[in-house]
Amino acid sequence: MKAYAMTDIGRVRTANQDYVYASAETVGLLPNLFIVADGMGGHQAGDYASRYISEHLVEHLKQASETGIIPLLREGIEKVNGMLYKESREKAELNGMGTTLVAAVIEDSSMYVANVGDSRLYLVRNQLKQITKDHSYVEELVSLGQMERGSRDYREKKNIITRAVGTEDKLEIDFFEVSLEPGDYILMCSDGLSNMLEDAEMEEIICSELDLKEKAEKLITVANDNGGKDNIAVVLIDPEVGGEESL
Repeated sequence: MKAYAMTDIGRVRTANQDYVYASAETVGLLPNLFIVADGMGGHQAGDYASRYISEHLVEHLKQASETGIIPLLREGIEKVNGMLYKESREKAELNGMGTTLVAAVIEDSSMYVANVGDSRLYLVRNQLKQITKDHSYVEELVSLGQMERGSRDYREKKNIITRAVGTEDKLEIDFFEVSLEPGDYILMCSDGLSNMLEDAEMEEIICSELDLKEKAEKLITVANDNGGKDNIAVVLIDPEVGGEESL
């Protein structure tokens, strides 16, 4: 398995509230772990939230004894959600903070995904397919048939998310299980990437002959060339299903 992760502040923001984690090696009982978090709530609070949730989730999973990948992820995310929410209530400067979270674990030819918010995970199998569902105001209206995806209202209100880690004591998490095939790639990203590139642009870069690091770097370069209006986070994974593994 190969993976490359990076973040970039973009062209407009003065602070980077995105955080990434990528381990192709074991994390506690998990065979690997990949995370993208996009914080919100002011410069300090957003940065704090994304880093806090990622680092504490990793530490919790290293010590957890729960069995099964999804139960491990669920218990860990719920635990650190409560911890982050408590911090936001006790420290005035952190009040109202929160973060998106998308986490993935790959075992054999299966991938397990947890998602809260509007950071995304895509499966690239010749073409790009979004696996996660955005927890956003506009996507909820699209699902109800009350808004057209890509419309002016959609673009103007796209950043309003309806679910985030750390904003409430209780948390609803979406889980997905995906079968992997040889040649697949996995892209995890914050909306600083998905808002700046069309699906076809991301697909073309990921399916190119560049190596994994070059693909990730080019995704960020193009996002910045297209405006770089937000922080950009990318985790790009080649699971090498059915082939020899390398770390």
